[in-house]
Amino acid sequence: MYPLTTEDKKPDIQANTATPAALKKILAAVCIALMAVIASVSGLNVAQPMLAMTFDVSQNTVLWIINIYTLTLAALLLPLGAAGDRIGRRKTLVAGLIVFGVANVLSALATSAALMLAARLLTGIGAALIMPVTLAVITATFPREERSKAIGIWTGVAGGGGILGMYLSALLVDVASWRWLFLLPVVLALIALVLAIRFVPDSAERPVHSFDRSGALLSVLAATGIIYGLHEAPGQGWGSPMVLFSLAGGIISAAAFVYWELRHKAPLLDIRLFRERGLSGGSVALLTLFGVQAGILIVLFPFFQGVLGWSGLQATLAMLPMALLMMAGSGIAPRLAKHLGSRYTMASGIALVTLGVLLMAGFVSLTGGYLSVLPGLILMGLGMGFAMTPSTEAITTSLPPERQGVASALNDITRELGTALGVALLGPLVTAGYRDAIGSGLAGLPGKIVATAQEGLAHAQAIAPATGSQADALMRVARAAFVTGWQQAMWVGAAILVLLLCYILFRGPVKTTVFVGQSDLPADDSATTIL
Repeated sequence: MYPLTTEDKKPDIQANTATPAALKKILAAVCIALMAVIASVSGLNVAQPMLAMTFDVSQNTVLWIINIYTLTLAALLLPLGAAGDRIGRRKTLVAGLIVFGVANVLSALATSAALMLAARLLTGIGAALIMPVTLAVITATFPREERSKAIGIWTGVAGGGGILGMYLSALLVDVASWRWLFLLPVVLALIALVLAIRFVPDSAERPVHSFDRSGALLSVLAATGIIYGLHEAPGQGWGSPMVLFSLAGGIISAAAFVYWELRHKAPLLDIRLFRERGLSGGSVALLTLFGVQAGILIVLFPFFQGVLGWSGLQATLAMLPMALLMMAGSGIAPRLAKHLGSRYTMASGIALVTLGVLLMAGFVSLTGGYLSVLPGLILMGLGMGFAMTPSTEAITTSLPPERQGVASALNDITRELGTALGVALLGPLVTAGYRDAIGSGLAGLPGKIVATAQEGLAHAQAIAPATGSQADALMRVARAAFVTGWQQAMWVGAAILVLLLCYILFRGPVKTTVFVGQSDLPADDSATTIL
């Protein structure tokens, strides 16, 4: 597991030398850079109709414009995180911010869908350079007594930043144009670039072995195949040839990656480390939590807009309590972990998220409106904050200091995969529940109208005027059916969270990680000892 031999040189990591004031500036630099990346993930979602009209393209092309960024980011996280360890983390961060900023300017000025796709692809490359390095800088620079707090702030930005970014994006779309959506990422990238050049110290691995190119290629193929297949499955169907081909290719590549890494003398990611409770527990927790969160988010916006009749800006504003409490919980988690330990802090967060999902499943209603889901959102936000910080720290402390770019990339790709899984698995449950519930309530309407209404709440809204005097009744049935479908998906999500809670309680991190050259890592209960 990354053993140090007489041939190895110590990693050139400048940790624990910065003053408290300098550490704050370093943390500000990486968190602002992270915020730029996270905001870009969700920003364009609020402008889908405008993109379709501007470029005169289909909804499928619009979705590609949005998803190509996320797909590129997820595919390149692991190899570029490992490359950042070798090249130098500040150099990689600066390069990523420049590419990211330029790509966002090109996106804002794009005159065709083809140029927009190319610009978004370039944006994803820049983001993949930035995101792993932000966490790696923290773990390589911050001293033991400050590291948990810094990771808590980082996880808060990573968890709540997307919702905050979506709110600001919705505001810009309402008052200006979709092209102004790229102003926020550009401004954040410029601020982070200045701070990174001035304050972020460089740290890098001094490699003895050559870069694992085959492992990097297999990781790209695996991430691309699996995540693309999961993204497309809800729309095209699980039996679609493209979905099956993509998932099969991704799974085969993942298996080949594991086989190669187990036999390579200097693997990109040592698979044997997953035997440790810290790495496996943290990864499983983040995968599941982000999956359930993503499954809920894709339901909340149709609920706010389609059921309650709110605008996109109002719907995004309604999500802010969860985002703000998520960020607050992430800041509280390190102090809670000192008293309870990482495992029980993670467990308490998961328990709160589970309770929040159960409250939404049990009390969401047409008459209750926003207040019927607000308590669940509050508990979910706080619980996510409690669980994310120790999960992230368990992952980073399970890998040695010279592999922190890889550790951060693994943390990030786990979140991306969890999000894709949540949408792919919980989304169809909502759709199926809606379809079953609405069918019995539309007796007497023409078959064509019933078939259209069964496709989704938005379709029911579109077809309602054609029913004349029965329009109001159709919408009441459709809204009630949507709530029924949501409840069915939430019960499944809650069951998955209960299983996760049991897993963490019995298989969560229990011992301390001590690496050669990393004796200043937090002496909590993050993983077993590796020498």
